[in-house]
Formats: sequence, structure tokens, C-alpha cells
Amino acid sequence: KASQQLNEHIKPARKVVKQLLHQAPVLNSDETGLRVEGKLHWLHSASTDKLTDYEVHAKRGKEGMDAAGILEGYQGKLVHDHWKTYFAYDECEHIACNAHHLRELIYIEKQYQQPWAGEMATLLVEIKNTIDETKLEKNHFTKEQLRVFEKRYDDLITQGLKNNPLIVAEVIEGKPKKRGKTKQTPAHNLLVRLRDFKTGTLAFMHDFSVPFDNNLAERDVRMVKVKQKVSGGFRTQEGAKQFAAIRSYISTARKNSVSIFDAIQDAFSGSPFIPSLQL
Repeated sequence: KASQQLNEHIKPARKVVKQLLHQAPVLNSDETGLRVEGKLHWLHSASTDKLTDYEVHAKRGKEGMDAAGILEGYQGKLVHDHWKTYFAYDECEHIACNAHHLRELIYIEKQYQQPWAGEMATLLVEIKNTIDETKLEKNHFTKEQLRVFEKRYDDLITQGLKNNPLIVAEVIEGKPKKRGKTKQTPAHNLLVRLRDFKTGTLAFMHDFSVPFDNNLAERDVRMVKVKQKVSGGFRTQEGAKQFAAIRSYISTARKNSVSIFDAIQDAFSGSPFIPSLQL
């Protein structure tokens, strides 16, 4: 089949892309479900604005991520949706996706009538907009700007926790009434996350090269969701893996303004498009 041949021809390019992603100072990562042989599998993505890699695996967790050969030992800034498995990689700096935070904050403001949540959403967007304006002249905030934004952030967390205190387990005769952790409110859980992962949440403010959200990775996996809606899934493991490899190659070529037709033709000619090591 042509897809099998193309998959073989692009292997050198894919190897370089994986190496470059592992060395990237900022890396976006995401995952999405994929039907293969009638069973749920996972497509793991790692990307930058110039590179894309997809890996299909039966597991969603670290085993599946490790199979891609990118995140293990990664030492840069990893942008993700705060799914706990990403924190198994402890050599990198974890960057939170603020688009997810905004959705949660808006939900809590409307569902539970909590003003602090709306004010926090407004603050995060204000910081982002101020960065966009500042970039026209320089690539960093002043110490005073950082101090003011951080104080407003901390004050909102303090205010929110006063209104959403920790729910303590009911004790009967010196023992908790129920086993396990006491369930907390969505507002409290989000506040604790914003407090404990403040560094990752506000990283985009301290380093303008860090994105505000993980939209890059989400865009890269959206194509696969469209493919699944159209076809319903893959009939074989081999077909799914070939699709992921070829789409990795095509996406990387497109991001580098290389004609997809030329990239495929060059691959069949024995000279696949290989991105520069300077990316």
C-alpha cells in the first residue's frame, strides 16, 4: 500500500522531529480517545508551532506517553491541561492551561454565584491582553507590574478560600464517619489548585515565550477527532499507527510552510522533509 511505503520513507524525518520536540524549551502536550479495532485507544500528541508528533497507544497514562519517546527526561516547560499523569515527569516545569481555568471560573461564577471567580477570570485575561500590548515594545514586565498582578491574584485566592473553606470530615467517637478523603466543593478544589500551582498558572506572565493556554495542542488533536467522526475509527493497529505517523509528517510540513504535495513527493523520492535542528 502507498501508506505503508510512505510510512517507511518518513521514518528519518519522524525520528528528528521527536528529538527536536524533546529538546524544545516549551512543549505542548495533549491526548484524545481513538477507536482502534473496536476498542478505545489513545492518541498522544506533542507539539510546538513548528513540530507535531502523534503516537497511538492502548493506554492513556504514562505507559502510552513513554511509548512516544518524547516526555521521558524532558527538561523544558511542559504545557498541558493539568491531568495528573503529566506530573509523573518531574524533570520539567509544568505549565497550566489557562483556557481550562477560564472555563471552570466562569462555570463557578454562574453556577454558584461567586464573584471572586469572575474577577479571577477577568484578571487572567487582563494579564494576557497586557502582555500582547507590552510585546510591541519589550518582552517582559517590570518588577512592579509583576508584583501588582501577583498581589491581585493572591488576594482573590484568599477571598475565595474564606468563602469556600475546607470541609472537615465528621468525626464520631474519635474516628471519621466515612473512609477516604472528604469531598470538597468544585470552587474549593479549583482555588487550591490555583494556589498550589500558582507558578505554572502565571508562568506566561514571567516568560512571554510561554503560551497562555494549551490551544496549540488542542488544535493539533482536533483533526483526529474529525477523522474519527467521519470514519468511526481504525480497523487495525497498523493502520492507526501509520495514520499517526503520516499525519505527524504532514502537520510538521504544513507548520513550516512546506507544500504537503511536495513533502509527500519528496518522501517517496527518498528525501523526506526534515525540519532544521535550529527550530
